[in-house]
Amino acid sequence: MSKFDYFVVFAEMRTGSNFLETNINAFDGLNCHGEAFNPHFIGYPNRDDVLGVTLEQRTADPMVLLRAIKEEPDHLSGFRYFHNHDPRILDTILNDERCAKIVLTRNPLDSYVSWKIAQATGQWKLTDVRRRRDSKVRFDGAEFKLHVEDLQDFQVTLMKALQTSGQTAFYVAYEDLQDIDVMNGLARYLGVDEVLPALDKSLKRQNPSALSEKVSNFAEVSLALADLDRFNLNRTPNFEPRRGGVVPSYLAGAVVPLLYMPVRSGPEAEVAQWLAALDHVPETSLLTDFSQKTLRKWKRGNKGHRTFTVVRHPVPRVHAAFCERILSTDEGSYTKIRNTLRKTYKLPIPKDGPDPDYDVEAHRTAFLAFLDFVKANLLGQTSIRQDAHWATQSGAVRGFGDMALPDMIIREEEMASYLPALAMQVGRKSVPDPIPAAQDAPVSLEAIYDAEIEARVREIYQRDYMIFGFENWR
Repeated sequence: MSKFDYFVVFAEMRTGSNFLETNINAFDGLNCHGEAFNPHFIGYPNRDDVLGVTLEQRTADPMVLLRAIKEEPDHLSGFRYFHNHDPRILDTILNDERCAKIVLTRNPLDSYVSWKIAQATGQWKLTDVRRRRDSKVRFDGAEFKLHVEDLQDFQVTLMKALQTSGQTAFYVAYEDLQDIDVMNGLARYLGVDEVLPALDKSLKRQNPSALSEKVSNFAEVSLALADLDRFNLNRTPNFEPRRGGVVPSYLAGAVVPLLYMPVRSGPEAEVAQWLAALDHVPETSLLTDFSQKTLRKWKRGNKGHRTFTVVRHPVPRVHAAFCERILSTDEGSYTKIRNTLRKTYKLPIPKDGPDPDYDVEAHRTAFLAFLDFVKANLLGQTSIRQDAHWATQSGAVRGFGDMALPDMIIREEEMASYLPALAMQVGRKSVPDPIPAAQDAPVSLEAIYDAEIEARVREIYQRDYMIFGFENWR
């Protein structure tokens, strides 16, 4: 028997509650009825009733609807409740131990700006990034202060009620909404054993850029907060999923105790060639296809080993990903993603790969369109996976830490100096020089590179530029 009769999601406007509800409803045993106690509508705008209870009936007696939700057959049902919803039921649900409490929170400054943009554009949900409406808004310090006070007062009310009654809630931060493990954990908290394999991505983030790009008077924001950056105003939003180390892709020397942890679309072939040349063996002799168990065994059996990775400047890296995975139709290219990009996102590339009419100008146009897609993709606004070949390198390096931190992070342009130094650390005296990477085909990056491309890539990979200290490519 379930320990709960129903549930409530305590949230606020622009905290991601629609996205959370969508994923709650993806579980067969759960049913969330929107803003069931919103004073202006019932459940959702333009709805006449929830479970047969009309707005007029609920306005006359909210307990009628609460009983209907508790008694809905075949489901554990619930609703979203904001601080300005019908106050007549608040004490009842807070004091009811048979009501599961889910508390969704978000940085108040983010939610405030998102609310202002939604007001300005009239767009409160986004399912297709191509229909996204954009607007810069003006920050109102006095209004924001009232916004924060309302949210904090309500959170204190919730916390106090739970403390005094000895209850616990399931807390979800806005950043947790992209974590499938958290969503499955929420279902277990509610008594549902079903496990979802993936999140419902039908709803897209509407305003994923930095606050400085969304607020017209951004300087006044900092002044209003008395120069205390308590809300992380200058952070670069990160909407990539956390990445684990892709252990099977690691390469170890046939004899030399060096382990290469590749970052996709980096100089993987060149490093593998160099690693094989150290032992005068073919690349097929390198050790790979590790599991966590065999990797630990390799580490124990190779005392004094060194691990390393090589990062590439974001401009040639994303260009390589475009040429090898999207533009090309050769083995290793992403056929399904390629077709979707052509049909849905109108990527201007030939259906069967580059043809005689595909010239430098066509390549530049297609590459810029691909950058538009990558920007939206890494901000979680597309239905296509965030692939490792164009995901951030900083995210990939963070993922390595689950199993093996690299002793050295080498930049591609410094391989000639640092790879030999690394080999010497493990006792090698005669060390081959690494081979420079070949130019991308069918059009080299040099043929199309300019300030616009640099700026577009820098905007997408701000975090990599900052963390690895990259300057302009040329």
